[in-house]
Amino acid sequence: MWSGAISFGLVNVPVKLYSAVNRKTVRFHQLSGKTGHRIAQKRVDPTTGDEVAYEDIVKGYELSKERYVVITPDELEALDPEKSRTIDIEDFVDLGDIDPVYYDHPYYLVPDKGAAKAYGLLLNAMRESDKVAVARVVLRSKEQLVAIRPAPGDVLMMETMIFADEVVPPDQIEDLPDAKELKASDRELKMAQQLIDSLSSDFEPEKYRDEYREKVLELIERKAAGEEIAVQPEAPQPKKVPDLMAALEASLAAVKGDSVGNGPSEPKQKKPAPRRKAAAKK
Repeated sequence: MWSGAISFGLVNVPVKLYSAVNRKTVRFHQLSGKTGHRIAQKRVDPTTGDEVAYEDIVKGYELSKERYVVITPDELEALDPEKSRTIDIEDFVDLGDIDPVYYDHPYYLVPDKGAAKAYGLLLNAMRESDKVAVARVVLRSKEQLVAIRPAPGDVLMMETMIFADEVVPPDQIEDLPDAKELKASDRELKMAQQLIDSLSSDFEPEKYRDEYREKVLELIERKAAGEEIAVQPEAPQPKKVPDLMAALEASLAAVKGDSVGNGPSEPKQKKPAPRRKAAAKK
């Protein structure tokens, strides 16, 4: 979907960009409930009721209620960032320093023709140093802040990022409890940790499925086949837990009972973390 070069220092690595995700959203069209025909969207001036032609539509930014400042396409185009085919690396940072809230959309960066050696050099150097590159790139006439990091499979991944002023700080949330309300006893904390340990395992993304989307597709197939669908009653609201300790004890007992029911169970072993070469050299 894009081709250019990663630039750091005086080194350029020609690359091509591919989207790393394929959204599986089920999309519906709006139809007339009486005729079953698809509804056409019209742009109408509410003061006259007349339809407005596309070429007569302008962009307006609302300053206050019903008060706008009109911006022309030429004025916006003059502000467009200079078109560039480079991903300009500004900093290398530790992976743990970037909160996941800043990540937006993932892409794959693959080497262009004749760039495999330079690409491999950057990939391996970043993997050895355990660093992430923070860079800027112009995509679709908009400058994007991006993070580039090595991904499994000997490939570089680039993720567009949210700017700092777009992230809502937690202290702006009205219903956030204070520190006193969050305090738990040592016994409660210990039991919660035991429950977490009993449910801990390695991350296997394939075992998590979009069950709602699967049900929607199944519903569509059944209705298309002429089956009459019975509307399910509304799910009951979850009850509040009156006793936190009782809930923890019951949860642990249920986990242990499930282990007994399935035969002897060994405690789950974590895979040993691979030793970083940099640490080994030290």
